Amino acid sequence: MAACTVYSTQSLKTNCFISTPSSKTHYGFHSKQIVLYSTSKRNKRVNNPYVITCAAGDTQTVVIGLAADSGCGKSTFMRRLTSVFGGTAEPPKGGNPDSNTLISDTTTVICLDDYHSLDRTGRKEKGVTALDPRANDFDLMYEQVKAIKDGVSVQKPIYNHVTGLLDPPELIKPPKILVIEGLHPMYDARVRDLLDFSIYLDISNEVKFAWKIQRDMAERGHSLESIKASIEARKPDFDAYIDPQKQYADAVIEVLPTELIPDDNEGKILRVRLIQKEGVKNFSPVYLFDDGSTISWIPCGRKLTCSYPGIKFAYGPDAYFGNEVSIVEMDGQFDRLDELIYVESHLSNLSSKFYGEVTQQMLKHADFPGSNNGTGLFQTIVGLKIRELYEQIVATRAETPVKAAKA
Repeated sequence: MAACTVYSTQSLKTNCFISTPSSKTHYGFHSKQIVLYSTSKRNKRVNNPYVITCAAGDTQTVVIGLAADSGCGKSTFMRRLTSVFGGTAEPPKGGNPDSNTLISDTTTVICLDDYHSLDRTGRKEKGVTALDPRANDFDLMYEQVKAIKDGVSVQKPIYNHVTGLLDPPELIKPPKILVIEGLHPMYDARVRDLLDFSIYLDISNEVKFAWKIQRDMAERGHSLESIKASIEARKPDFDAYIDPQKQYADAVIEVLPTELIPDDNEGKILRVRLIQKEGVKNFSPVYLFDDGSTISWIPCGRKLTCSYPGIKFAYGPDAYFGNEVSIVEMDGQFDRLDELIYVESHLSNLSSKFYGEVTQQMLKHADFPGSNNGTGLFQTIVGLKIRELYEQIVATRAETPVKAAKA
């Protein structure tokens, strides 16, 4: 017969989870009482121990989702975001050298490839790509993201991009900000509901093709034919499972071919649009000159050096998948980043801490891809907006107990 021990803890008003080493799932509960069971002395069989983990206090991790196809700038965006919070994201110390996780003082970035349910061989045998939901474990993704958001550590799996195999799991502790980046952060409605803010990097087919040619031909020695075949093979699944997620995003960074050069197909000059959903909690869109107006602006001249084909900005309200949005657009590229302060001074609602912070961040990472065009500019601005969103959420949570005590 089993012995039962009951512990009553009046102070335990938090989320707790039960897990066993033999199972990848865990079960959450919210209680003031913990019941621990043990087998009798007559039963010599050793059972797997149950581990009860409780979150500390009422703190809760802020969760950000970043969706994009592979090779679309997620890594660069993560580096810019981490820098805004004042730190460098690095792999877990002493862990798997092939870990996809990046950790800084404030943020933890996990790659959703780690939730592949099929390794490279398994996908090939079943004839599915990594983009296909059938190759991913959304139940585990939801359980673990929810646990981290509630302040509970998890043992997250690792997908090894070198071997194509699923490696043993790694410990992920709840950070102040958790960023889940990859192909499917907004695909599953349960995971989507856990996000405090979501971003989609939308690279047009023309630009994506130009980028892939530049990277795979110049850096990896791939042939033009193999690059085309790779893109075409992924396209049906991308269109079916990845691209539709942008309708749920709070902010979309859309990268398109320039309109300043007729019939341009090199993809070196870009037109970038920051699409910002209206009415998002703790987020107020950036605007140019006058909030809600429709504006076209060519800043080139005495205060901004512009070589051919120049720079053009635009701003105005619009609709996007049935949602009201504000769009800031930049077409062209900067010749001198130190002159960006002139453009920054005409943008409002930047969520910067001081005058010139956007320019400072851009100069700090001048060697990052996209630093001379709208991709770097809008990634930096979204990073500042996420910092403000985080601070507002933390402030709101701090005020809640005070208001409750006064009531």
